[in-house]
Formats: sequence, structure tokens, C-alpha cells
Amino acid sequence: MGSVIRNLEVLRYTEPWEWPEDTAAVLLEVLRDQCAEEADRLLAAELAGDPCVIDDDLASALLVIAADGGASDELRGQAATALGPVFELGDTDGFDDPEDVPIGEATFQNIRASLRRLWANAGAPEEVRRRALEASVRAPEAWHDGAVRVALASGDPDWRRTAVFCMRWVRGFDEEIVVALGSGGPDVAHDAVCAAASWGVAAAWPHVAALVRSPETGKLLLLAAIDAVASIRPDEAAELLAPLTDAEDEDVVDAVHEALALAEADLDDDWDDDEFDD
Repeated sequence: MGSVIRNLEVLRYTEPWEWPEDTAAVLLEVLRDQCAEEADRLLAAELAGDPCVIDDDLASALLVIAADGGASDELRGQAATALGPVFELGDTDGFDDPEDVPIGEATFQNIRASLRRLWANAGAPEEVRRRALEASVRAPEAWHDGAVRVALASGDPDWRRTAVFCMRWVRGFDEEIVVALGSGGPDVAHDAVCAAASWGVAAAWPHVAALVRSPETGKLLLLAAIDAVASIRPDEAAELLAPLTDAEDEDVVDAVHEALALAEADLDDDWDDDEFDD
């Protein structure tokens, strides 16, 4: 097992598309080993959710851990979280072409049912229920609207953050997104900015613009705000983001260029639509 753990540490610092061919087998071995160190299983669960490596076997192993009452709350929550990206991919791309999604439709449906069951289980740990909801909204269904509203109204800070996180995928919360931008800590603000970007929430613009302009904005929040600029007011993106094109942080500069390209594409689409309408 020692060599397996060393492999995990290498994977942590390697880009997923450069992982070796036996990565799925390595991760699966650690996930299924209940005698492995907690930190190693946590890392394996995190890495297993990457679309470059996840498959039916890994997804099933993550589901087993998420439902395992004998596992720690943190490990169960991480397993649920790791299922989110491939669950969203299956919902977005569908299963007409087996090459599009690394899991089968049966596994996708099992994830859907299992995550909802975990969220609905009042006897399950709160962290597990929250993570299950956060993963499940990545393939939105009608029941999510009520679940998000219940989480938001709970008065619990952790559930409130979960609710704001879910608003990135669940439509109809524009007013709540704007409220969240001005309340809570930086984590809630980050999730609110991402949600505002998802839906192009016009009322979020003053807050998003202020975050871009402020030198006090943390890096992760700044990156989210840069992305939101292109979604909310693409016609003002060039002027607002211009000062950041010379930023010392390469990640910020890359984010600015991506946002400007997206804004330009949106404007071109709007122009084409106007021509068609005429």
C-alpha cells in the first residue's frame, strides 16, 4: 500500500490529463480499503471525481462511501461532492454517444437517486446531507427549488452557504443572490458571484464591479468577479477589466483574457440576433 500512497501524492501535484493509465485502479484500491488512512481516502475521493479518471467503478465506490454510516462525515461528504462534476456532465451531454460521458446512464441514474435519498435522510449527518444537495443540483430537477428555499430559511450558516452554492445551478433566485452578495463571509460572496454569473443577474453588477476595482478583493473572489463581468455586462467588460491586463498574477491575467473573449463572443451573438430580427 505504501507505493499506492506515494502515487496519490504524485497525482495531487500533476495535471489530471497527465495522470498514468492505472490511476483509476490506484484510486479504487484506496477508496475500497477501509483500513487505509483517513487522509489518503479523502484525497483519493477528491481525485476520483475528476472527469479525466472517473468511471462506473469509481462512481460506485464513491456512492458506497457516501452512504456508509461507519465512515466519517468528512469522507462521506467528500465522496458526495466528488460525484458532482460527472453528474453535471451526464445531464449536459446525455448518453446518445457513450464517448461523451465517462459513466453509463445506469450509473448516472443511480447517482441521481442516491444523492436525493441522502439529502432527504433527516437522520444522516448535516454535512453529508448538504454535500449531497450541492452535488445533486448539478443536474437540476423540480424538487431542488424547494430544497434550496428550505436550506436558505433554516438560519444555519452552513445550510445558507449550501443554498447560495446551489443557486449557481437552480434558476429563480436572482433577488436572493443579490442579498447574498452583501452578507456573509467571503465564501458566501464567492458562491453568490458565481451564481450571478450563471444567470447574468443584472442587479448584481454594482457589487461585482466594485469587487473587480478593489485592491482588497481576495484572489478567488476576484477571479469569480472577472468571470461574472462578461456574463452580466459584456459591453462594459473591456473598460472595467483593462487595468487588470497588466496584473502581476498570471491567473488573474488569464482570467481577464478569457472573460474578454467571452464578452466579445456574447456581443457578436447579440449583433447577429439583431441583424436577424431586422
